Amino acid sequence: MKKSEYKIYIIGAGVSGLIAAQVLENHGYSPVIIEATSTVGGRVKSDIVDDYILDHGFQVLLSAYPATKKYLSFSDLELQTLMPGATIFNNGKTQTIGDPLRSLSLLFLTVFASVGSFSDKRKILKLNILLKKKKIAAIFKEKEQTTLQYLKDYGFSDKIISNFFKPFFSGIFLESNLETSSRMFQFVYKMFGEGNAVIPKNGIQEISNQLKNKLENTEFLFNTKVKEVLDDKIVLENNTELKSHITIIATEASSLIANLKNQETDWKSCDTLYFKTEKRVLQKPLIGLIADENSLVNNIFYHTSVATASKGNKELLSVTVVKNHTLNEKELLKKVQDDLDNYCAISGAIFLKRYQIKKALPKLSNLQYEISSTETKLKSTIFLAGDQLLNGSLNAAMISGERAALGVIQTLEDGLIVDELTSEYS
Repeated sequence: MKKSEYKIYIIGAGVSGLIAAQVLENHGYSPVIIEATSTVGGRVKSDIVDDYILDHGFQVLLSAYPATKKYLSFSDLELQTLMPGATIFNNGKTQTIGDPLRSLSLLFLTVFASVGSFSDKRKILKLNILLKKKKIAAIFKEKEQTTLQYLKDYGFSDKIISNFFKPFFSGIFLESNLETSSRMFQFVYKMFGEGNAVIPKNGIQEISNQLKNKLENTEFLFNTKVKEVLDDKIVLENNTELKSHITIIATEASSLIANLKNQETDWKSCDTLYFKTEKRVLQKPLIGLIADENSLVNNIFYHTSVATASKGNKELLSVTVVKNHTLNEKELLKKVQDDLDNYCAISGAIFLKRYQIKKALPKLSNLQYEISSTETKLKSTIFLAGDQLLNGSLNAAMISGERAALGVIQTLEDGLIVDELTSEYS
């Protein structure tokens, strides 16, 4: 059979599925991507509401991610750079802390900020230097403990942990107690130190769109839901059957494979609410952190503090909530607006849209950076992809998609399943 004649299906048009398709195309195959929604992107999506570009949750791209350097054209994304620091709202005051080695304007603000001791600030710089020298592979081989315990063992004070590390990394890890693996903390900290936090001018979906636009021989089946994946076919929700040689499941597989029914991934959730305001309380492109324990809001960011393709004429503010709550939307909106007023002196914000993201990040232990192509093989004709196989990051989504595709290619080119399928499809 010609490579282009193999029936290779990819379930899910998120980042890992799009990367898998790109790798397959690069090797001469022509896959079909089945996507339940109307667009590509998975969790990396944006909408346009009232002329504002709203990402599905406040998301940034870390430019130091190795896989993104390989698969994305940064220049075409028109990336807008955030400053390497944050403004902390606590006890009615604002203080800014950041990396003065990368932004000189943050030097005096950081030195005189009272969010931690001078010793804490020295340890932050020391940790930057340590992790820049440490290889990523070495980070993911270290003993795994909670991020909170790692910070305590490193000697950081309770004050700097409460005022900076907890609010900052809670917004990244989407949990408020820093229970996330210390491997992930070190990896993300290293990526922040080696590159920039950036946002595409046209919103985070531009990443997904760029990956899709690179595909030339991939077919898309949008608004198509899969009910079950079998060895040699895919059963759609409307009971249509699609004969397949190989399937890559680039989404959670537990509901699609009979023997995985009890192996569902646990997920972290969050709420992101967007508002338009008359003015900004943060003039520079910095993330605002609310360090007060009584605040439901974790962080805020003005998307109009950087260049954006949004055409609205007011400031665009995103507000992220990571703490668990049982509030309905009306109650949540009231609490968020009260927090904005009480802690950030933001009043009169006009609500645009809420994103309740129930599957924002996979909740994982024993985090890994790499996976071999053979490890993505669930069965001889079924492969898995997605960041839930490694760690919750865009980088991991790309690596897993690449490895799954390489596993498929190796299986086909080694002739491991060709004999049993050729007669059926000839």
